[in-house]
Amino acid sequence: MRIHPIGPAVFLLTSLAAASVTVTSLTNGSTVSAPVQVTSTSSSSHSIVQTIVYVDNKNAYQTSTGTVNTSLTVATGSHTMVVQSWDSGGTVLKSSAITFKVTTSSSGVPANAKKYATIEQMTGWQSCDTCAGAGGNGPKAVVTMTQNVSSPSLDSKAAQMYLKGSTPYSGGLWWKQLGANSAVSNFQYDLYFYLKDPSAAQALEFDVNQSINGKKYIFGTECDIKDHHAWNIYDAANHKWMGTGIACTAPTAYAWNHLTLEFQRVNSQMKFVAVTLNGKKSYFNKSYNAAPSGVSELNVAVQIDSDGNNTAYSEWVDKITLSAW
Repeated sequence: MRIHPIGPAVFLLTSLAAASVTVTSLTNGSTVSAPVQVTSTSSSSHSIVQTIVYVDNKNAYQTSTGTVNTSLTVATGSHTMVVQSWDSGGTVLKSSAITFKVTTSSSGVPANAKKYATIEQMTGWQSCDTCAGAGGNGPKAVVTMTQNVSSPSLDSKAAQMYLKGSTPYSGGLWWKQLGANSAVSNFQYDLYFYLKDPSAAQALEFDVNQSINGKKYIFGTECDIKDHHAWNIYDAANHKWMGTGIACTAPTAYAWNHLTLEFQRVNSQMKFVAVTLNGKKSYFNKSYNAAPSGVSELNVAVQIDSDGNNTAYSEWVDKITLSAW
């Protein structure tokens, strides 16, 4: 019997040729500033089921799709990056190794800033359900937090916030007290978040709160997914959300999103400076008066809200860092 290998061999070569990883944001030997923007596209004859960005042989970013568009916090110095994907047929796709150098940080955070890092791993988180509603009097809900989650995670120690409401438009609020610090008035809140079912979310909220000298500075931001598809910021003195016109739509499912928020406390006002989501920076440039307070505190907070269908869902957060100076 004569064997004809031409057909299978051609098919195999065609499949391999179609499988590739293309990195478009960094070139080999380039010099950049941090955070480092990484964009890439992986393609194959089969669907892509996972992509990981490795920086210096460590997992720096992970997604369940073939598209990467994120900014990474990378220390100054020389580094090597490889983007690797897997498809549903078991094929491993890998980019060429890219060497690059980070010279300075463009984050605006001074070297002497107080840095509260990996806050999601700290003990002592608090949570509530009803206080997440309008006027602090919302509906009852099941609100839980699970720490040190290995997957999904960027460092095997993510935190999972879970909300199961009893009525539509329920909310869950989680916050971590960091200890009063009246010496700081500039803040950068940096974190990654991940959702499996973004369609269940009415809104996602990320806050920094500082109370000093009888005033509470609520740096509240909200990605209003369902109503206005835009970022809202909080007017603490008048207890209401204010629109910004900056777009914020439902995030991609099964993907890590990188969020950076910048605030300042100026002359008894909260100044909302900027928001950067997945490398795209927009400026708020709005200020509001603080609310009265009888305590001294500094904390970060995360809140998720359910929509009218009241579908239970989770948000995972990782690498939460607050820089203050």
